[in-house]
Amino acid sequence: MVAPDVKAETMKLMDQRGALEAEMDAIIARLTAAGGPGITGGLVDAEGFPRSDIDIPNVLAQRRRLAELRNDHKDVTNKIGKNLEVLHSAKLSRNEQSTSRRSDTTDPSHFGSSQSEPMEEDHVTGLPFAMIDEIADGSPASVDGLQLGDEIVKFGNVEAGDQLQERLMSEALSNEDSQVSLVIIRQGSVVNLTITPRKWHGRGLLG
Repeated sequence: MVAPDVKAETMKLMDQRGALEAEMDAIIARLTAAGGPGITGGLVDAEGFPRSDIDIPNVLAQRRRLAELRNDHKDVTNKIGKNLEVLHSAKLSRNEQSTSRRSDTTDPSHFGSSQSEPMEEDHVTGLPFAMIDEIADGSPASVDGLQLGDEIVKFGNVEAGDQLQERLMSEALSNEDSQVSLVIIRQGSVVNLTITPRKWHGRGLLG
């Protein structure tokens, strides 16, 4: 059975992505500290000489490492997305098989049988399909309690699967100005929130 193995791999990938993000955050914090050169800032002074107030080789090394981490983060995120598609397909397949078995029990040849199919545990439910990497100030997402790094498991009736963007947009539009249940993973713990899609001064209904 593929789903449990893929789920375990996906959780490991998510841990790996979290470690990459932590290292990126640390590098960005060092580069953007007061007096620092920034992520892309120049390393020469106003007269065109190398800045004497910073360790230029170290800055260059950190910038290279940050670029490597961003590439690795992109690769890991893509792998997570592909695994989520596999898991969703496996879930649909099991649901179809379960429906077929229930339909078969209506056949008279099954009446009187003392055996029954054990209920199969759903190994797919609970996998996040998106991570919050940006929140606009004053947006519904910000006001209603979402935080950077939150991983979205369920938004209203929407879970991981195909045509995700279209389903998320439809769910938000159909619930404008109404509370929508939201299940997230925050720092390893499952958290239940409510969010109200609504118009604000920025783009979209959530921000």
